[in-house]
Amino acid sequence: MSKSLFQKPIEIKISTVVAVSAILATADRIALDAALAEMTGGTADFFEDDLTVIDVAALPAGGDPVDWGGLIALLKKYRLNPVAVRNAPPEMAAAIAAHGLSLETASAKPKEEAPGAARPAPTPAATPVAVAAAQAQPPAAASNGTDVMIIDTPVRAGQRIYARGCDLVVTAVVNNGAEIIADGSIHVYNTLNGRALAGASGNAQARIFALNMAPELVSIAGVYSTFEDGFPAEYARAPTQIRLVGDRIDISSVNTANRA
Repeated sequence: MSKSLFQKPIEIKISTVVAVSAILATADRIALDAALAEMTGGTADFFEDDLTVIDVAALPAGGDPVDWGGLIALLKKYRLNPVAVRNAPPEMAAAIAAHGLSLETASAKPKEEAPGAARPAPTPAATPVAVAAAQAQPPAAASNGTDVMIIDTPVRAGQRIYARGCDLVVTAVVNNGAEIIADGSIHVYNTLNGRALAGASGNAQARIFALNMAPELVSIAGVYSTFEDGFPAEYARAPTQIRLVGDRIDISSVNTANRA
């Protein structure tokens, strides 16, 4: 008897869905188009039809209304696939729903900072659109900072791994076409190919470490750099780290000899 007779027509299971977050600082489509063109550098496959959450929290009060149809078309032009809107005020709800987008509930406000506490680097407000890796669902409670996801097997082409609320450690090779994402730092004790996105929830202090760097794309807190011509040869055969310095990606060797 066919096995299909015993299979359920549909099953629903809990799944982690990763998307990018498009953080708008303006509703001006001309400015957004120019910013995305500069961000992608004319690379047609810079984004790969990634699910996208549109974050409107940074839009100025009393600014131009959002042309949702035009905005969706613009994002799709750059192979971003809008599925939801985050931080939308109630008056936007009807228009958002009319264009088939979901409304994402805002997460709880952070606790009041203690006097003198260090603050994370802010997201640059002048950029018309910033894109960062994020979850398509509201985040859970923040990690205590000690959790780590460890992957001991090779990360294959087409595979995506997301370390939510923690660092990611990979002890095997990350192949071309694979994507690894972490809210914290990424450590690859092998060769890093593919795409690596650290500080996905906005942590500008996150870093990417690898014994052999050869990535297609890296990102720290939403700031991207691609390597169409190959990773810089002076760093590719030695332990290397990638971090964010101001608003630019910095690449440097990890020189263990200088450690105490």
